[in-house]
Amino acid sequence: MADPVLSVRDLVADLGREAEVARVLDGVSFEVAAGEIVALVGESGSGKSTIGKAIQGLLPPGAVRHLSGSIRLDGIEVLGAAPSVLRDVRRRLVRTVPQNPMGALNPTMTIGRQLAESGAALAEAEAWLARTGLPDPPRILASYPHRLSGGQRQRVMIAMAMVAQPRLLIADEPTTALDVTVQAQILDLISSLRGEGTGVLFVTHDLSVAAGLADRVLVSYAGRIVEDGPARDLVAAPRHPYAHELLAAR
Repeated sequence: MADPVLSVRDLVADLGREAEVARVLDGVSFEVAAGEIVALVGESGSGKSTIGKAIQGLLPPGAVRHLSGSIRLDGIEVLGAAPSVLRDVRRRLVRTVPQNPMGALNPTMTIGRQLAESGAALAEAEAWLARTGLPDPPRILASYPHRLSGGQRQRVMIAMAMVAQPRLLIADEPTTALDVTVQAQILDLISSLRGEGTGVLFVTHDLSVAAGLADRVLVSYAGRIVEDGPARDLVAAPRHPYAHELLAAR
């Protein structure tokens, strides 16, 4: 079997300041293969976003009291890596699609300039914008973020991530702020990324979305992965009481 794109083993993280320290991650382990979509599901505070930040080496240094285990991206150990290694990992191996694209895009720069800063040639930028379903890519490239709708900005973020041909895409609640129709379009677009050979870690609190999109679902509860299995199995017969509660909350 080929090595996974992402391998997380026994990840433990204590975060806090002064006397207020909490164990946010407690022995987290999972893998993501090339071309596989893995959904990470759980309520706010269950550790989902902390896992995503740890994978990218973006946990706030002043808040980390203890961090141990292993995070390997395409065979490269991220935990404890030098800043130069982390910069290279974030440039080549892992990209993120955030929940709020307006907060991630620079409002003073055109979309074209921001794509160019991410390393995209003009032809590549136009091709990926077209693949995301955006009409008239030259107009989009010449536009500022505030001239685009929420769904258009989210498509821009996906294009900006994928133009780098990353090994792993972290989609952190990318459809939460979108209406149902646009949400479905974005989910279809993310599903199509399987053909690129990119592994996708899709972070969400919505088990319905996860079950319809992902190959596998991880259920995060109190800093632990309490379920890990095929999406259809989880929906049909969840084992952990918290997974039962998530299903009931649909």
